[in-house]
Amino acid sequence: MVITRNFADMKFRMLTEEELDCFEQEFKQFLIVNGVEAKEWEKMNVSNKEKAIQLVELFSDTVLQKVYGKIKYLEHRNESSCLVFRFNKNNIELISINVKNGAKIDLSTPESLHEALIKSAHLLTVFKTQKDYSGNKEDEVHLMLETGCVNSTASFWNMLEKVL
Repeated sequence: MVITRNFADMKFRMLTEEELDCFEQEFKQFLIVNGVEAKEWEKMNVSNKEKAIQLVELFSDTVLQKVYGKIKYLEHRNESSCLVFRFNKNNIELISINVKNGAKIDLSTPESLHEALIKSAHLLTVFKTQKDYSGNKEDEVHLMLETGCVNSTASFWNMLEKVL
């Protein structure tokens, strides 16, 4: 088996040790499918670290491609804004809640956001928009996660839609 990849070839990122532990069985199956048996893997980790790393990179990209493809909602919060994204087949929708200039409102927690929507809605700007994917969904999800977004839920999205 010849693998010609290096870190620059990775589409996403290397899985962390903790993440790899979660996918231990899948990784074993991945190695078998790629013609690498347990003893060969152990030997490779000692004598050909670069090839072993390339296999982990390939596995990481494969896993993340699948995981990112399943993500439906992400959010990004800080004190002055709450952005919630819904990933559709061809586009991303955004619900944006922002504190108007000068207002002292914290939107960084579910509780503070709820309170702001009830008590201080007049100090917020809220809008909804959408855009087509600039590449593919998985690339957009990866970039958004790398810039601070976290998983969100359909129920949170639906609640915000009602606010609109």
